Amino acid sequence: MNKHSCHFAGQVVLVTGASRGIGAAIARAFASEGAMVLVNYLRNSAAANAVVADCQQLGQASGGDAWAFAADVRDSDAVHAMVEQILREVGRIDVLVNNAFSPYIFDPENRTRFGDMPWQAYQTQFDGAVRAAYNLCQAVLPHFKQRAKGSIINLVSDLVDRPSIAYHDYTTAKSALIGFSRNLAAELGAQGIRVNCVAPGLVSPTDSSRATKESVKEALIAQTPLGRMATPDDVAGPVLFLASDWSRFMTGQVLTVDGGLVMR
Repeated sequence: MNKHSCHFAGQVVLVTGASRGIGAAIARAFASEGAMVLVNYLRNSAAANAVVADCQQLGQASGGDAWAFAADVRDSDAVHAMVEQILREVGRIDVLVNNAFSPYIFDPENRTRFGDMPWQAYQTQFDGAVRAAYNLCQAVLPHFKQRAKGSIINLVSDLVDRPSIAYHDYTTAKSALIGFSRNLAAELGAQGIRVNCVAPGLVSPTDSSRATKESVKEALIAQTPLGRMATPDDVAGPVLFLASDWSRFMTGQVLTVDGGLVMR
């Protein structure tokens, strides 16, 4: 066991949309660092339980553990009920990772152009990004304020800075989530609560990137200084950094994780 292997020992981390993809990678990474991980999922209990089993196995050396909690993060009542259950059964939450979002397929050729884009497409993405984060923050913040500590990490996208392909509805919702996060960071800093964002580029393999053609991936890779695409595990590290004391003097920030495609 290395000297950093229990960095989150005794801490409780809630990760939304954690039954697959980036969320599952984040959950496993926290468990391997000693955290109690709460795996939120929508309906695929088998996938969520598989992630929980992975987390428990990874946590054996570091004291990490995991539980699965079903809730539609777009539903305020479901979210509040989940958080109440967690606080009743587990006793605390230290870190909230808002990773869940409305299903989206990154398919450049079959995407909807703006002229054909109904408002409902934007609304669907706003509900999955901003409304979900709003619901979770409303539910968790009284607990964070009571303890005068907490870290919130919201998953956004490098498309906000560089819309190399115009995914209008998805990217606009993620832009709004950055604004939401910075306002929250400004208001909550004095109460010991930090709010930051992680902005991945295209990540593979995930359900969202499955329809992305190899030619598109190769074009992105050719423009990426680090010369490859991100994996879900690449995104987990910066999330853990923002959850940890190593970033204790950072709030309102966006960490871009895309191999250098966006530099700022």
